[in-house]
Amino acid sequence: MREARNGDVGLAYEVKGEGEPLLFVHGLGYDRFGWGKLPELLAEDFLVVVFDNRGVGDSDVPEGPYAVSQMAEDAVAVLDAAGIDSAHVLGVSLGGYIAQELALTHPERLRKLVLASTAPGGPRSVPMPDAGLAAFSRFPTMGREAGLRLMVETSLGAYGVREQPELVEEIYRYRLERGPTLAGWQSQAYGGATFDAYDRVPGIAAETLVLQGSADNVVDARNADLLVELIPGARLELIPDRGHLLVWQEAERLAPIVKAFLQS
Repeated sequence: MREARNGDVGLAYEVKGEGEPLLFVHGLGYDRFGWGKLPELLAEDFLVVVFDNRGVGDSDVPEGPYAVSQMAEDAVAVLDAAGIDSAHVLGVSLGGYIAQELALTHPERLRKLVLASTAPGGPRSVPMPDAGLAAFSRFPTMGREAGLRLMVETSLGAYGVREQPELVEEIYRYRLERGPTLAGWQSQAYGGATFDAYDRVPGIAAETLVLQGSADNVVDARNADLLVELIPGARLELIPDRGHLLVWQEAERLAPIVKAFLQS
């Protein structure tokens, strides 16, 4: 583990592989170990950088709430610490918000952009589906184990729960071991809830690929269409029946898609 710093905030990160740099930016409550196989698969061709956002994992948990703009500056601090001038960026969910902010405020640091299971944010995005709203409202009031299982099952969706029970258990074990404090989770959640780049994302200059599961219970899949409409030249890869944890659930399917896009 290495450490970057953004002011007083320490940020844990790791580097693996060789090639063009590729920065992974995760979503709400997930740290650098919460990707499944995707980083290792892409580290066969890229210099992959994974890190813990503020509030989770081995990074500091400063008093919140957090803003996406702060978390984008954290990502820049990780690139600086790793000695990387510019990188491809893959952001998932809240990490997709952070990646959009990074692309807009530090375009010189970004090569190509991959946005997965995310949205442009704000009131004009398609709202969270009912299943996700129910889970997010219940989670802070539940016991830790029950709450984490609820969030895993909601994020994987019906297909994952029905057809991939071993994956449910794998991610649940990870969440038990690496789940954040409630304070860290809530501070990140505030950043996601208050992010709105709808009017700004047409200014993203980086070539962009949008990845989306059609059965996402957390980010309505129609938000992927919005991103493709708003970001000039963006294209969509829609994976039927898959949920919010698409990048973990379908790593072997997505790795060659992402590789082909980044190397084109």
